[in-house]
Amino acid sequence: MSISDKILPAPREVRAAGLVTALPGLGLLVFGIVLLAASGTSDAPKNNVWAEGAFYILFALAVLFCAVGLSFGHTWARSPGVVMALITVGIGWYLAAPSGQPGPGVPVIVVGVLILVLLFRQPSRAWALGQQEGETEEEAAERGGLEGRAARREKDR
Repeated sequence: MSISDKILPAPREVRAAGLVTALPGLGLLVFGIVLLAASGTSDAPKNNVWAEGAFYILFALAVLFCAVGLSFGHTWARSPGVVMALITVGIGWYLAAPSGQPGPGVPVIVVGVLILVLLFRQPSRAWALGQQEGETEEEAAERGGLEGRAARREKDR
């Protein structure tokens, strides 16, 4: 089996969303590492700081895993990508409004909205449904969407 058979053909929007989704993941990873590195200077109990740092690092790895899935065109990564984007928008809003820090908050909002826009554009939706040429989204959904696309791929082998 060649690598092109393993990587599903995904539209440019989905692959771009994967690359953009990596930004919050990398930010979380850096934040978790800095938190662990600074734990020696904190007055907080060490166990609390280590647990918090470990949480951010694990969450960052999950976001990065989702970003890789989108970049390689795996349909399973679309829903977690949408959830990550919504969380990113919420964090950005919290930074910009209640915390009074629009400098970092607005770019975080922009990143989250960009991911959402990329994942909900028509080519991304058609890809997620397994829509064929000349077929409407409703027809693709009635045909079975992803299952129909998998069945067609098996039939073509």
